[in-house]
Amino acid sequence: MLALFLIDGEHYPPVVIDAMQSVQESLGAEGVAAAFLGGTEKLKAGTDYGIPLIHGPDPASAVERALSQYDVDVVVDLSDEPVVGYRERMRIASLVLYAGARYIGSDFELKPPDLRPASTKPSLAVIGTGKRVGKTAIAGYLARLLASEGYDPGVVSMGRGGPPDPEVIEGHKLEVGSEYLLEALGRGAHAASDYYETAALSRVTTVGCRRCGGGLAGEPFVSNVLEGAEIANRLDTLVTVFDGSGAAMPPVRVEGRVLVAGAHQDPEYIVGFLGTYRLLLSDLVLLTMSEEPMATPEKVDGLVRAIGEVRPDLTVIPTVFRPRPVGSIEGIKVGYVSTAPPAVLGTLARHLEEFYGCEVVASSGNLSDRRRLAEDLEAMSGVEAYLTEIKAAAVDVVTRRGSDEQKPVLYCDNDPVGNGLDGELLGLAREAVAHKDP
Repeated sequence: MLALFLIDGEHYPPVVIDAMQSVQESLGAEGVAAAFLGGTEKLKAGTDYGIPLIHGPDPASAVERALSQYDVDVVVDLSDEPVVGYRERMRIASLVLYAGARYIGSDFELKPPDLRPASTKPSLAVIGTGKRVGKTAIAGYLARLLASEGYDPGVVSMGRGGPPDPEVIEGHKLEVGSEYLLEALGRGAHAASDYYETAALSRVTTVGCRRCGGGLAGEPFVSNVLEGAEIANRLDTLVTVFDGSGAAMPPVRVEGRVLVAGAHQDPEYIVGFLGTYRLLLSDLVLLTMSEEPMATPEKVDGLVRAIGEVRPDLTVIPTVFRPRPVGSIEGIKVGYVSTAPPAVLGTLARHLEEFYGCEVVASSGNLSDRRRLAEDLEAMSGVEAYLTEIKAAAVDVVTRRGSDEQKPVLYCDNDPVGNGLDGELLGLAREAVAHKDP
């Protein structure tokens, strides 16, 4: 096992040398180099640490240079404050994990997610920086786009409410509507799970999987995604799209990744902590909800610049979501139900009225809060049909209520709108196919 040590000049050199020897003996590791992170208080000119020293203008740069020069299995951090603090260590952790090494300190250990070569087909993954950033909407849009271009995609979804055994839904063959979803609910399924949503709205074959827990770097604690990937390999599809869950990533090696981040999020969740790791691992960033009142133009521009400081080569596309009903709602008075924040419900309702000819007589953004949702639905008057996203309580509350009231329940997706979006997504698909089958 080859080790890279992180050291500083705030420790007396003989102490550092003894510590490196002790760690090598306890780990059974061979130290090949040390990244010098800074500090001069106890540093003596000409000190020989017994292994090459790698310097940089700042701690992260020193580590990045060392990792580019040495292929190591573990990075052992013998540094301390004030040379590095919490933020610096998270940046270093991202660099180490991206290099495929373990990162060890006196009271912590991080390891890179175990991404398995489980897909035999060209594959893409859609991952996120958190929940409710629009990741599944992006995955569904990507699937529809690929289908329209002849790539014949299948989608493997990974959700907190997925089935105990991976389940296939052939969305292009089925009419996945309210009756189908209510029947699934009656069987005990989480009928608003991502794979039902994608099958119903994108009309592609989906494989539903589950996961529980999510590590700092995105690895689920438990999942059946690898089994789902094996099923996807046997499907009559050409490209597989893996849809992540929250900030957890599918534990599968893929040819390209789309990272979905919300412009409304705290910037540190995108460019700090282990958001940096996700940026390093990705090939395209979609910055969703890039409009007021969710995010000011100044915040969006600042996020684009901050991402560029981490990955100057990474394309970032600010996007907004707009609802797209599946089926005609022209001339209908609808109650619109969504997970959207109250601040943007008016914008989305006006879009529905302008582009689809309906009248939105009431709206609710409480799909994720069953108590408030029930109150909102009770207060809706003059509604001829319900229009809802397929999320959270869409089936057990909204669809069931529509059935009880004998009112139609129609479903809608959220399409991303951004400059150059389709071209970038299709470019990733072409590269995936070329990489898998040169």
